[in-house]
Amino acid sequence: MPNIIRLIAGFALLGGAVALFIFGFWPWGIIAILLGIIVIVTYFFNENMLLAQWFLRKDNMPKAKMFLNRITNYETQLIKLQHGYYNLLVGLIESRTAPMQSEKYFKKSLALGMQMDHNVALAKLSLAGIAMAKRNKREATMYLAEAKKADKNKLLADQIKQMKDQMGMMDKQQQVRYR
Repeated sequence: MPNIIRLIAGFALLGGAVALFIFGFWPWGIIAILLGIIVIVTYFFNENMLLAQWFLRKDNMPKAKMFLNRITNYETQLIKLQHGYYNLLVGLIESRTAPMQSEKYFKKSLALGMQMDHNVALAKLSLAGIAMAKRNKREATMYLAEAKKADKNKLLADQIKQMKDQMGMMDKQQQVRYR
Protein backbone atom coordinates (compact mmCIF):
# COMPACT_ATOMS: atom_id res chain seq x y z
CA MET A 1 0.00 0.00 0.00
CA PRO A 2 1.47 3.41 -0.91
CA ASN A 3 2.47 5.66 1.96
CA ILE A 4 -0.01 8.43 1.15
CA ILE A 5 -2.90 5.97 1.45
CA ARG A 6 -1.53 4.82 4.82
CA LEU A 7 -1.47 8.37 6.12
CA ILE A 8 -4.96 9.14 4.80
CA ALA A 9 -6.38 5.93 6.31
CA GLY A 10 -4.62 6.56 9.64
CA PHE A 11 -5.88 10.11 9.97
CA ALA A 12 -9.37 9.05 8.85
CA LEU A 13 -9.39 6.45 11.63
CA LEU A 14 -8.26 9.07 14.14
CA GLY A 15 -10.99 11.44 12.92
CA GLY A 16 -13.55 8.66 13.19
CA ALA A 17 -12.34 7.97 16.71
CA VAL A 18 -12.92 11.59 17.68
CA ALA A 19 -16.42 11.37 16.22
CA LEU A 20 -17.07 8.16 18.18
CA PHE A 21 -15.93 9.88 21.37
CA ILE A 22 -18.25 12.83 20.68
CA PHE A 23 -21.25 10.55 20.17
CA GLY A 24 -20.45 8.59 23.34
CA PHE A 25 -19.12 5.33 21.89
CA TRP A 26 -16.00 5.25 24.07
CA PRO A 27 -14.94 1.60 23.62
CA TRP A 28 -15.16 1.85 19.82
CA GLY A 29 -13.36 5.19 19.93
CA ILE A 30 -10.44 3.66 21.83
CA ILE A 31 -10.22 0.78 19.34
CA ALA A 32 -10.31 3.25 16.43
CA ILE A 33 -7.50 5.31 18.01
CA LEU A 34 -5.35 2.22 18.46
CA LEU A 35 -5.96 1.13 14.86
CA GLY A 36 -5.22 4.64 13.58
CA ILE A 37 -1.95 4.76 15.51
CA ILE A 38 -0.93 1.35 14.15
CA VAL A 39 -1.67 2.44 10.58
CA ILE A 40 0.29 5.69 11.02
CA VAL A 41 3.23 3.82 12.60
CA THR A 42 3.39 1.54 9.55
CA TYR A 43 4.13 4.67 7.54
CA PHE A 44 7.47 4.95 9.34
CA PHE A 45 8.17 1.24 9.81
CA ASN A 46 7.14 -0.89 6.84
CA GLU A 47 5.78 -4.23 8.00
CA ASN A 48 7.46 -6.16 5.18
CA MET A 49 10.85 -4.71 6.15
CA LEU A 50 10.31 -5.60 9.81
CA LEU A 51 9.28 -9.16 8.98
CA ALA A 52 12.22 -9.57 6.58
CA GLN A 53 14.63 -8.40 9.30
CA TRP A 54 13.09 -10.80 11.78
CA PHE A 55 13.39 -13.78 9.43
CA LEU A 56 16.93 -12.69 8.54
CA ARG A 57 17.87 -12.85 12.22
CA LYS A 58 16.25 -16.29 12.45
CA ASP A 59 18.36 -17.31 9.42
CA ASN A 60 15.27 -18.14 7.35
CA MET A 61 16.35 -16.70 4.01
CA PRO A 62 13.44 -17.88 1.83
CA LYS A 63 10.86 -16.17 4.05
CA ALA A 64 12.98 -13.01 4.38
CA LYS A 65 13.29 -12.86 0.61
CA MET A 66 9.56 -13.46 0.24
CA PHE A 67 8.74 -10.43 2.44
CA LEU A 68 11.29 -8.24 0.66
CA ASN A 69 9.83 -9.28 -2.69
CA ARG A 70 6.46 -7.96 -1.53
CA ILE A 71 7.98 -4.51 -1.80
CA THR A 72 7.65 -4.05 -5.53
CA ASN A 73 8.86 -0.45 -5.82
CA TYR A 74 10.79 0.56 -2.74
CA GLU A 75 11.02 4.20 -3.79
CA THR A 76 7.25 4.68 -3.53
CA GLN A 77 6.41 2.16 -0.83
CA LEU A 78 9.10 3.19 1.67
CA ILE A 79 10.04 6.54 3.08
CA LYS A 80 13.38 7.96 2.00
CA LEU A 81 15.10 6.98 5.26
CA GLN A 82 14.36 3.29 4.61
CA HIS A 83 15.80 3.09 1.08
CA GLY A 84 19.33 2.38 2.33
CA TYR A 85 18.11 -0.28 4.75
CA TYR A 86 16.11 -1.98 2.00
CA ASN A 87 19.21 -2.25 -0.18
CA LEU A 88 21.24 -3.49 2.81
CA LEU A 89 18.71 -6.28 3.45
CA VAL A 90 18.60 -7.25 -0.22
CA GLY A 91 22.42 -7.28 -0.25
CA LEU A 92 22.58 -9.49 2.84
CA ILE A 93 20.14 -11.98 1.36
CA GLU A 94 21.83 -11.87 -2.03
CA SER A 95 25.27 -12.39 -0.45
CA ARG A 96 24.20 -15.87 0.67
CA THR A 97 23.50 -17.01 -2.89
CA ALA A 98 25.62 -14.76 -5.14
CA PRO A 99 28.22 -12.78 -3.15
CA MET A 100 29.66 -10.86 -6.09
CA GLN A 101 26.24 -9.59 -7.21
CA SER A 102 25.48 -8.26 -3.73
CA GLU A 103 28.22 -5.63 -4.00
CA LYS A 104 25.96 -3.23 -5.92
CA TYR A 105 23.31 -3.38 -3.18
CA PHE A 106 25.81 -2.62 -0.42
CA LYS A 107 27.26 0.31 -2.37
CA LYS A 108 23.78 1.63 -3.09
CA SER A 109 22.79 1.34 0.57
CA LEU A 110 25.86 3.37 1.54
CA ALA A 111 25.09 5.95 -1.15
CA LEU A 112 21.47 6.31 -0.01
CA GLY A 113 22.58 6.58 3.60
CA MET A 114 21.64 4.87 6.82
CA GLN A 115 21.16 6.45 10.23
CA MET A 116 22.67 3.73 12.42
CA ASP A 117 26.43 3.46 12.44
CA HIS A 118 26.50 -0.30 12.99
CA ASN A 119 24.52 -0.81 9.77
CA VAL A 120 27.03 1.33 7.87
CA ALA A 121 29.79 -0.76 9.45
CA LEU A 122 28.01 -3.97 8.39
CA ALA A 123 27.74 -2.78 4.78
CA LYS A 124 31.42 -1.78 4.70
CA LEU A 125 32.48 -5.05 6.31
CA SER A 126 30.53 -6.95 3.66
CA LEU A 127 32.19 -4.87 0.94
CA ALA A 128 35.57 -5.67 2.50
CA GLY A 129 34.76 -9.37 2.29
CA ILE A 130 33.78 -9.02 -1.36
CA ALA A 131 36.99 -7.12 -2.11
CA MET A 132 38.99 -9.87 -0.40
CA ALA A 133 37.24 -12.46 -2.54
CA LYS A 134 38.29 -10.45 -5.60
CA ARG A 135 41.90 -10.39 -4.27
CA ASN A 136 41.81 -6.59 -4.03
CA LYS A 137 43.73 -6.05 -0.80
CA ARG A 138 43.89 -2.26 -0.98
CA GLU A 139 40.14 -1.87 -1.31
CA ALA A 140 39.51 -4.49 1.38
CA THR A 141 41.85 -2.68 3.77
CA MET A 142 40.12 0.62 3.06
CA TYR A 143 36.63 -0.81 3.69
CA LEU A 144 37.84 -2.60 6.82
CA ALA A 145 39.27 0.62 8.27
CA GLU A 146 36.03 2.47 7.47
CA ALA A 147 34.00 -0.34 9.07
CA LYS A 148 36.14 -0.17 12.20
CA LYS A 149 35.64 3.60 12.38
CA ALA A 150 31.87 3.30 11.87
CA ASP A 151 31.50 0.54 14.50
CA LYS A 152 31.43 2.85 17.52
CA ASN A 153 29.67 0.41 19.84
CA LYS A 154 32.05 -2.45 18.95
CA LEU A 155 29.21 -4.69 17.78
CA LEU A 156 31.25 -6.02 14.85
CA ALA A 157 34.68 -5.98 16.56
CA ASP A 158 35.05 -9.79 16.41
CA GLN A 159 34.13 -9.95 12.73
CA ILE A 160 36.53 -7.09 11.90
CA LYS A 161 39.35 -8.83 13.77
CA GLN A 162 38.55 -12.10 12.01
CA MET A 163 38.60 -10.35 8.62
CA LYS A 164 42.00 -8.80 9.41
CA ASP A 165 43.34 -12.25 10.34
CA GLN A 166 42.04 -13.64 7.05
CA MET A 167 43.73 -10.80 5.20
CA GLY A 168 47.01 -11.71 6.91
CA MET A 169 46.51 -15.32 5.81
CA MET A 170 45.91 -14.07 2.28
CA ASP A 171 49.32 -12.34 2.34
CA LYS A 172 51.02 -15.53 3.54
CA GLN A 173 49.34 -17.58 0.81
CA GLN A 174 50.48 -15.12 -1.81
CA GLN A 175 54.07 -15.22 -0.53
CA VAL A 176 54.11 -19.02 -0.65
CA ARG A 177 52.71 -18.97 -4.19
CA TYR A 178 55.49 -16.71 -5.47
CA ARG A 179 58.38 -18.67 -3.91
